[in-house]
Amino acid sequence: MTTETLLYIILAGIIALSLALFQYGYKLKKRTRVTTFLTFLRFVTLFSVLLLLINPKFDKTTYYTEKPNLIVALDNSESVKFLGQDQNTTDFVSRLKADVALNDRFNLEFFSFGKTIHHLADLTFDEKQTNPTLLFDRFSQVYGNSIAPLLMVTDGNQTYGNDYEFMAKNYKQVIFPVILGDTTRYTDLKIEQLNVNKYAYLKNKFPVEIIGVYNGEDEVRTQLIISSGNTTVYTENLIFNKEQSSRLINLSLPANNSGVHSYKAELIALPNERNTVNNIKNFAVEVIDRKTKVAIISDIIHPDLGALKKAMESNEQRQASILKPLEFMNLSDDFQQAIIYQPNQNFKSVYEEIETLNINTFTILGTKTNWSELNKLQPYIQQKVTNQYEDFQAALNSNYNVFIVDDLKFSDFPPLQTEFGATVISVPTEVILYKSVNGIQLNEPMLLTYEVNQKRTAVLNGEGIWRWRAQSYLGDKAFTNFDNFIGKIIQYLDSNQKRSRLNVSYESFYEGNDNVILTAQFFNKTYEFDNSANLEITVKNKEDEHSQTVPFILKQSNYQVDLSGLKAGDYTFSVETQNENMSKSGEFKILDYNVEQQFLNANVSKLQNLATTNQGFSSFINDTDALVEQLLKDERFATVQKSIKNVVPLIDWKFLLAIIALSLSLEWFVRKYNGLI
Repeated sequence: MTTETLLYIILAGIIALSLALFQYGYKLKKRTRVTTFLTFLRFVTLFSVLLLLINPKFDKTTYYTEKPNLIVALDNSESVKFLGQDQNTTDFVSRLKADVALNDRFNLEFFSFGKTIHHLADLTFDEKQTNPTLLFDRFSQVYGNSIAPLLMVTDGNQTYGNDYEFMAKNYKQVIFPVILGDTTRYTDLKIEQLNVNKYAYLKNKFPVEIIGVYNGEDEVRTQLIISSGNTTVYTENLIFNKEQSSRLINLSLPANNSGVHSYKAELIALPNERNTVNNIKNFAVEVIDRKTKVAIISDIIHPDLGALKKAMESNEQRQASILKPLEFMNLSDDFQQAIIYQPNQNFKSVYEEIETLNINTFTILGTKTNWSELNKLQPYIQQKVTNQYEDFQAALNSNYNVFIVDDLKFSDFPPLQTEFGATVISVPTEVILYKSVNGIQLNEPMLLTYEVNQKRTAVLNGEGIWRWRAQSYLGDKAFTNFDNFIGKIIQYLDSNQKRSRLNVSYESFYEGNDNVILTAQFFNKTYEFDNSANLEITVKNKEDEHSQTVPFILKQSNYQVDLSGLKAGDYTFSVETQNENMSKSGEFKILDYNVEQQFLNANVSKLQNLATTNQGFSSFINDTDALVEQLLKDERFATVQKSIKNVVPLIDWKFLLAIIALSLSLEWFVRKYNGLI
């Protein structure tokens, strides 16, 4: 309370007392016990009313105790069940929930994790991937300002994400790994890794790299067999021993027929080998009969060129070459597409050659573009030349209907720089991205496509796309989404298919642990995206002819369906609209591979290192009683007393209103009783 407020209260008391004395002392001219009591009641009433007008504020402090949190994160992946630890894990949860002392000491929070994290409902041990790193990201945000030791109940085998032992170094809470498994070492052969390109080209050979690993003491002999269907395509005899416990096998297989071909690589199992699942790996290769060669033509050096080349060549079906205009003229017959990067006066012959070859182009414009020359070189895009530049951000056009464009959060990407001024386009276009300034979308295209005389063109009016690829990596921890975006533009330029109102995007084959997600777009008769369509997909297994129908779900600017629960095999599908008689069909393959069944033991050493790094200790699942006892004794996890200090205004004190009402009522009753009214 301030000094000024205190002076106001004293003044209010003087005024209230003066008025009360004037009422019952000066005016009544007599002093009795009744008038003294009435004076007091009137003083209380007036003083209380004046206090409400002054409304002083008081500090109110409340105290409470806060128990530390105990986070229990349980591995819900298939590897736990495969190692025979599923029942132990379920019993461990029941033991913690039933421990009265532990629940009095901690607020227990239970989570399950695999590829994602969930509040614990039921332990099903059916997650196809394990990513413990998510625990540290999520719990750092939720429990960063509290005491929250982490019980990490897992076998320590990771199949997805960044290395959790390394990522845990930045985690500020204590970690207690509870190890599911034992340290027993079994004799085992396995294919540790198999590397192969996703695509191969007809009449060529494609390389396969296999890493075989042996865990044992004695020398053993086995055979590597690679088969396709019932045909053996490669064999090799291998010898492993304690000194030579791993082998790198490099081989090449022929690509004689186009299409998707599946293979099985197998190390013949040893006698009494405990885990034979990890002796086999299935893989597939899509053989295509041509490779798209793209010329990136530029007269300057710019980081955009490298970003475009890397984005395109992330798909093995494409090869990109960065060339000067004169170099392109000498090699023009080798390319099926051309990217024209910031053309200038040296591009006249390039435009003439492209017109002669009738190949599709992707033109990128920016601050180094000679706009006057560009206006002469082609008739469709005319730019007002101001010799001034401005930064523009991108805004996705959700009604773009030529091919499926996923929202990469373009509005969050760094701005691109280009010429300031009006752009006049004399042909019908489809806009993928609009320009945006300060969050306001302009009616000016940044990225567009158009088709004239069966020749397709894409135009990006902006320089600095390399920043987009870097931003995509920062957000997604991978370049995949950006590379796919560029790949779809190249695919559009590589195709002469007619525009369809129903488009479906999918892969030819999926790894056994990948998410099998198909996307679709449906447009009305004016080729505007229809977000009220009812799309369904019917999927049929070629082997057992079992089929199922699943609806698509609307997600931003496309429809998606997740078929990740399908078993391995070959499938055909048909996507249909319920309101109109339109459909698209195709086929894909799901490879038989379960990464969670590749492990023979718990990763004990990794979990022990994790405990040491994060000031905890590791224990095996059978040592639950000792773990609980140690947690109860650990003084780092004491209950904390906290206080909350609130500034409370007097007007919120309801008792003061009751005092005013009571004093007025008593005053009226006393005066009435004594005949003063």
